[in-house]
Order: sequence, then C-alpha cells, then structure tokens
Amino acid sequence: MSVLPPFAARHRRTLATVGTTAALALALTACGSSDDSSHDSAGPGMDHGSAKASAPAAAGTFNDADVEFAQQMIPHHQQAIEMAKLADGRAADAEIKKLATAIESAQDPEINTMKGWLTSWGKPLPDSSMGDMPGMDHGTDGAGMPGMMSDKDMAELEAAKGRDFDKKFAQLMIGHHEGAVTMAEDEQKQGRNADAKKLAEAVVTAQTAEIEQMNKIIDRL
Repeated sequence: MSVLPPFAARHRRTLATVGTTAALALALTACGSSDDSSHDSAGPGMDHGSAKASAPAAAGTFNDADVEFAQQMIPHHQQAIEMAKLADGRAADAEIKKLATAIESAQDPEINTMKGWLTSWGKPLPDSSMGDMPGMDHGTDGAGMPGMMSDKDMAELEAAKGRDFDKKFAQLMIGHHEGAVTMAEDEQKQGRNADAKKLAEAVVTAQTAEIEQMNKIIDRL
C-alpha cells in the first residue's frame, strides 16, 4: 500500500471539498429554477419567446377592440353576402358575377371564424338586426357601421337588372368595402388578439384589391 506525501493528501482533501461545495451549489440552483418556473410568465426576466409559455396566452388574449371588431364585422360581412346573392339572375357582366361569387365564398367562412372567437371569449354574438350591438357608429342614414347599405340602397339594388345592376352593385360594394377597410385598419391599430389582427390585415389586402377591380369595371361599363 502506497503512502501519499503530505502535500498530495492535502491537495486531495481540498479537491474533495471543492467538489462537494460545487455539487451543493448546483443543487440549490436547481431548486431555485424549479421555484421560478411556477410563477406567472409575465414576471421580470422571463423569456417571452418561449413557444410553450407564449402560445396559450396569445390564443386567449383579447381586448374590447377585438370584440367590437368581430361583433361589427360579422353583420357587415353578412350584408356583403346578401348583396352578392342578388347578382344571381340580375348581373349581366361576367366579371361582376365572378366577383360576387368570390365575395360570398371568402366572407362566409370569416363570419364563422369570428363567431367562434366571440363564443370562446364569452362575448355575445350580434343579432340579426345588424344594428343593436353596443358601440356601433350609427350614421345619419341609419345604416350603422361604416359602409353599411341603407334599406333604400338594398331595395334599389334588388330592383336593378343587367348593366344597371352591374354598375350599381360595383358602386355600392366599393362603399361597403371601404367601410370594412376602415374597421379593419382600426382593429390593426387598437386590437390585441393576434388572430383578429391577422384577419383584419387580410380584409384590408383583399378588399382594397377588389375596390380597385370594381373601379376599373365601372370605367368600362
């Protein structure tokens, strides 16, 4: 059995002490990390980029602007679909017919999406009158939200046929789309929910393009 020199024995005892201290420090650090993870993710110094921490919060985060956007855009879309349905049997222009079909196909699923948001947020759906939701901006013509058609507008559109319908449809739908773009831009500025803001962006993009298309149709009619 070999005997270590005195300085080697002291060196081994020192290493053992350091190792024990380091292990104890690691254990304490691990305990501290475990405790921190139980706190709310909004605490100072937390990593908000974590997908696991941020995804559920983002999905459920909304404010009054998001609610108002959904509650008002639903009836706004519903009226656009009602206008689009009138093209069947009345429109003469092929591009108007195609545009009316596209509007109906695009906006109906968006209505269902926004209804789902309101239900998940515990907020009321707009009623069929399209004019009784809180916070609605009723114009002097009683049409409601920006760009909404009055009963007179809808009656005149329903009574029109052929080229007269095509031109009136384009003119009224331009105003309707401009109102939707205004509402969507407000949501982009004031909303908080990521999904609602994304839909608002899509509305601005799609309906701005359709406004340009309808202006060109009017020019050639």
